[in-house]
Amino acid sequence: MTGTEMFSLIKPDGAVKGKDPKLAPDELLHIYRTMLRVRAFDEVCMKLQRSGRIGFSIPNRGVEATQVGAAAALRKTDWIFPSYRDFGMALYHGVTPTEMMHTMYGNGADCAKGRQMPVHFTFTDPIKFFSISSPIGTHIVQAVGAAYAMQYRKEKHAVLASFGDGGTSSLGFHSGLNFAGVWKSPVVFLCQNNQWAISCPSSSQTASASYAIKAQAYGMPGVLVDGNDVLAVRQVTLEALERARKGLGPTLIEAYTFRMGGHSTSDDPTKYVPKKLLAEWEKKDPVTRFERYLAKKKLWKQPLRDKIYAECLDEVGDAVKIAESTPPPALETIFSDVYATVPTHIRRQGQAAFDLAARKGDAAAGGGAFPL
Repeated sequence: MTGTEMFSLIKPDGAVKGKDPKLAPDELLHIYRTMLRVRAFDEVCMKLQRSGRIGFSIPNRGVEATQVGAAAALRKTDWIFPSYRDFGMALYHGVTPTEMMHTMYGNGADCAKGRQMPVHFTFTDPIKFFSISSPIGTHIVQAVGAAYAMQYRKEKHAVLASFGDGGTSSLGFHSGLNFAGVWKSPVVFLCQNNQWAISCPSSSQTASASYAIKAQAYGMPGVLVDGNDVLAVRQVTLEALERARKGLGPTLIEAYTFRMGGHSTSDDPTKYVPKKLLAEWEKKDPVTRFERYLAKKKLWKQPLRDKIYAECLDEVGDAVKIAESTPPPALETIFSDVYATVPTHIRRQGQAAFDLAARKGDAAAGGGAFPL
């Protein structure tokens, strides 16, 4: 592929063009349920943020096929270096909504012990899901480092680094792809081109014919895929991962999709996204498209969607109840997970903090507005 020819498998009406991957019904329905679970998690988090119960969230509506399709190509032994719009990658591999909701609240059961913003998930089981980072592009270089370590250890694993179109303007994008190309590291770069880097459109960000074509400068293949076609994304990611495991080096994939919501709950997309453009992409909804495919296989009818989505909403709702009833991180977590052996001066500071808390009570989070 040239990096400008878009690959797809499912037509808008659900028919297949080319070779059908013929996945088992259970796998197809797992993909479908995961897409709906992402949408349910999104819907609940938006309501939680608007009602002041959490401080922040990242909408995923419209990009579910890209994240779930890529996740479906990964093995449990692979590593994911995600962007903050990759809820489906964790959910597909068995991370529960409850585990994710703990991070949304930053409570005592949160993997990061409340040290990160909401949405900044990290998990080591059942998939290696590296900590999400706010600074754009920084994780791309980290992904290449992890992939190089796999090479050094002669492990047959691979790394998926996911980022938005805005990430291609970062220094980390250039540095990461350059190193990976030279080292032939087993890493797949997934650019989720949802066409907006917050309010900056792609037309104001790059003069290239595509993002995938940029791969040529780094000595690797570039693949442009229909990001609203979950099976097409799975196919190209699967091929890129196998290429990486064989020692043939990295691949840059551009998944062309559209974010049908704000950049975050702090963003108002109506200020910059034309209504006509949004209406056009609403007709290309990736969930609806996959439903048409499933219907042609006699696996889907509208009552199935109603049933599964209701179950997903209940599941996320239960996760909220658990997360809200979980106490905040204990004071001692300020000093944990940093040193193998805590230095004397840190011990002294910790003891002073504990003594103060014993006299005055634990510190409250404060009543100020969330900074974002």
